[in-house]
Amino acid sequence: MSALICVARIGAAHGVRGAVKLWTFTEDPFAVKRYGPLLSKDGRRQFELAQVREAKDHLVATFKGVATRDEAERLNGIELYVARDKLPATDEDEYYHADLIGLAAVTSDGDALGRVLAIHNFGAGDIIEIAPLKGATMLLPFSNAVVPEVDLKGGRVVIALPQEIEGDKDEDEAPSTSRPGERRDP
Repeated sequence: MSALICVARIGAAHGVRGAVKLWTFTEDPFAVKRYGPLLSKDGRRQFELAQVREAKDHLVATFKGVATRDEAERLNGIELYVARDKLPATDEDEYYHADLIGLAAVTSDGDALGRVLAIHNFGAGDIIEIAPLKGATMLLPFSNAVVPEVDLKGGRVVIALPQEIEGDKDEDEAPSTSRPGERRDP
C-alpha cells in the first residue's frame, strides 16, 4: 500500500442522527466521497461516507454504521486518510505536501540545511518545518521567496534563508536602553 495522505478531519457531531461536521483538505471538498473508504491514520479503521452536504465553511457528513449523536461524538477529531495512489496525478509544477516530507533542504548556494519534517498551516499560510543538521528546528514561511525551488526528482527543496529574523539578536548586541517612541542615535 502506498503512503497515506490526510484528506479530512471529523469535527463535532451535527444534529441527533449521527451526522458530523467534516473539514476537508482537498481542492474540491466533495472529492472525499470519490476516494472510497477513508482510513484512520494507522489504517486499521475504515469510514465509508453515506451522505455529504455542504455547510457554511465545512461539510456535514454521515458515515455508514453511525446512526446516533453519541456514536458521532466519539468520532470527533479523527483524521481521515486515503492511499497516495488514489489521489489524482499532479502536474509538473504541482505536488502534495506529503511528497515534501523527508526531502533534503539546501540553501540557495547548495549547502545542506537538513530535512523537511512537515508542512503546517495554523491559519495564516503554510509553514515549512526543517530539521537542521545542527541547531533548533526551523519554521519558515512556505512562500516562493523562502522556498524558491521544489525539486521532487532531485529529492530536495531550496531554502533562501531570510537575512534577519525578527526577535533574533546578535550575541554581541547590547540590549536596547531606549523607551518606546524615543529616538536612539547610533
